[in-house]
Amino acid sequence: MTTLSSQPSRRHFLQLATTIPALAATRCAQPTLEKPDNHLVPFGSTDLRVSRLCQGTAFRQIDRAPDAPAGQAILRRCLDLGVNFFDSSNAYGWGGAEMALGLAIKGRPRDKLVICTKVHPGSKPTGDEPSKPVAFTREFAFQECEASLKRLGTDYVDLYLLHNPDEATPIEQVADTMDALVKSGKVRYWGLSNHTPDAVRAAINHAKKSGQTPPAGLQHYFNIIGRVAPEQTVPSLEQEMFPLIREHKLGLQAFSPLAAGKLVPGHQAEPGSPLADVLKVIDEVAGNLGATRPQIAIAWVLTHPEVTASLAGAEKPEHVDDNVAGSRLVLPSEALTALNEASRRFM
Repeated sequence: MTTLSSQPSRRHFLQLATTIPALAATRCAQPTLEKPDNHLVPFGSTDLRVSRLCQGTAFRQIDRAPDAPAGQAILRRCLDLGVNFFDSSNAYGWGGAEMALGLAIKGRPRDKLVICTKVHPGSKPTGDEPSKPVAFTREFAFQECEASLKRLGTDYVDLYLLHNPDEATPIEQVADTMDALVKSGKVRYWGLSNHTPDAVRAAINHAKKSGQTPPAGLQHYFNIIGRVAPEQTVPSLEQEMFPLIREHKLGLQAFSPLAAGKLVPGHQAEPGSPLADVLKVIDEVAGNLGATRPQIAIAWVLTHPEVTASLAGAEKPEHVDDNVAGSRLVLPSEALTALNEASRRFM
């Protein structure tokens, strides 16, 4: 694993200056959108086999209603292109996103799909009342899981994650509850989203000591310009979480490969800013490879062996094409060197 430095040396800048022009000699063909036979990979140490692109259902810019045409077009385009990994949450549209996903997969062979959903430890907003924290008790977890299963139209989910840390509930109690859900048959594997390495380690240790099912996967923010979401306190994935992932063979969904819109095509950064520098390098690499910004951003995330799948939030069918292509794009070594240098300077 490459160690990131915040202040690159002059030698690094000189190497980058010679690397970018060299990319023209290493053009690669656009990755095919046909379904390859070997495009599925193991999720951690589980028996789940997933596409390297996971389609999210947060749908920030489009209607989360179950039968909204835009959402259905996106999800069905994913299915057409061989994406079998989907992520949702009871908090996305407070059930609307799960219902949309349930409608899209209706009639599809269930054993060919890997469905992840999350449970937010909070109440559903009502009227003028916002969501309030709710303790992650066994009763709450089973109630929310049952509701998610009904909305998804399935009798089990492959992966069930605690969406956010519940400060009121010890992680050991969370592990006990998740193990109970696994034993009930409603959940095949469980995991944690946006938790610290200490919390993940504590959950693993408790499960092992208790003879329970340990967490199998994680979900975290990770992209070429960000290892930690600005509003989160989760430490750097490379420095603290990646070693844990390798040691325990955990699966990882790395979300927001386009950095919440900062890396989308057409986005302009302030001239001379660190972001402008990264975008310049991404665009030069993309141009030389006949690719796009999203393809390069997703391909870069997936160069990290600790990352199982890039969790992206396409909101148009053509975005799905871009994201799938990125998940199947192999970056030449010169391109990866240039992108890594740009990422180091940004950090």
